[in-house]
Amino acid sequence: MRDRHSTRVTAAALTAIVATLPPVAAQTAAAQTASARTASARTASARTAGAASAEAAPTGTAPASRAPACTPEAWEATAYQAAHRPPGAGTGAAIVEFTNVSARACVVRGHPTVAVAGNGSPERNLPLKVTRQGSAAPVRVAPGGRAWVKLTFVPVRGGADGYCVSGAAPGMFPSLVVGLPGAGKHQVALVEGEITECDNKVTVTAVSATRPS
Repeated sequence: MRDRHSTRVTAAALTAIVATLPPVAAQTAAAQTASARTASARTASARTAGAASAEAAPTGTAPASRAPACTPEAWEATAYQAAHRPPGAGTGAAIVEFTNVSARACVVRGHPTVAVAGNGSPERNLPLKVTRQGSAAPVRVAPGGRAWVKLTFVPVRGGADGYCVSGAAPGMFPSLVVGLPGAGKHQVALVEGEITECDNKVTVTAVSATRPS
């Protein structure tokens, strides 16, 4: 504010002096006055733009590039049935929620791999054929923050016994092994029930900072 006030005083003083000078000197002084006013306007415009940028910038965040990649140890995983899933007697769709249990922010990006664990063991699992849905973007997860993926299975039809439209026998498994790109494989069971699916196929979303439904 001090610089802008000083500029206005100088411009006003030069304007007063112009009236008492010969024509050539007056033209020079007038040019100096116009230059001073232009400088004042530019300074005010720059400060206004700077203030607007400061207001637009988010607080408490940092670009994903400033955080390291997430490690397998950073994650704790849970899974539950999705609210929106295909009709049928099976699982249909599940949400896998990853919580950053480390002490620092980290970045994860990409689509997960998925396997069903026949006896609940990650070492003895059956990889599913994955269809990727949507594009992937870096997700920065703060300590205690969460990221999500949605898994949509080929649904089991019918009642309690169930059947697959393809003619294959339905599969039933106690847990999943979900792999995050560069951040390890994580065994997870549904909060309620077992995983039931057909054809050993799954459609997956990319890791997201927004919880899917």
